[in-house]
Amino acid sequence: MIPSSTPQILLLAHDHSLADIQRLNLETLDCQLWQATSFQQARRLLASKPLALLIMTRQLPDGDMLGRCQMLRQEYPNLPLLLLGESDNEADVVLALEAGADDYLLQSCGTLEIRARIRAWLRRGEYIKLPGQQLEFNGLSINSATREVKAFGRPLQLTAREFDLLLFMAKRPRQVFSRMQLLQGVWGSNYAGYEHTVNSHINRLRTKLAACPKSEPIVTTVWGVGYKFSPPEQASHY
Repeated sequence: MIPSSTPQILLLAHDHSLADIQRLNLETLDCQLWQATSFQQARRLLASKPLALLIMTRQLPDGDMLGRCQMLRQEYPNLPLLLLGESDNEADVVLALEAGADDYLLQSCGTLEIRARIRAWLRRGEYIKLPGQQLEFNGLSINSATREVKAFGRPLQLTAREFDLLLFMAKRPRQVFSRMQLLQGVWGSNYAGYEHTVNSHINRLRTKLAACPKSEPIVTTVWGVGYKFSPPEQASHY
């Protein structure tokens, strides 16, 4: 029997040689690893396992990767999804993020970086279980314990990364963050090449926060610097 405290990770990879390499990376971590070679097999595991992270490669025998990302995001909005891709082209990375991936790494990325990125996601999973505070901003509520966001009582479906980004900024209302500061604080990365990732997630977050009837955007751009969280009024803490 798997201890309830052991994080469970699903690796979805059709390429057996690639799966073997990534399995070696994951087996050094304190986690339970499940492996699927098709999307349908992955869905069966998703329905039966309390997963902390899904790692997915581009090559799938039963469907387009971007379409599958979108489907997974709709069905499991809070499940962290890490995509391993072959291209570091900015357009390809943005497409993956827009499709629902929370994070993107090259398949050829070094072992140490892959392990570090996975550990960062697992730490977030531990944080989720801890009692957290609730922030209230005149109709917008953010609960860090349940990872729920509501706009005037209506739940907002945020991805794991979108929630982390919103919470990070909401804890520091009106503070201006550069893209690099957000990368370090939310993604745990200081690689400038990932700054477009911040832009993509900010745009998606703004679209979802538009449900809040406020004359000005909640996440605003400070031109030449970065972004800030602009609440209607001072937050309440519980």
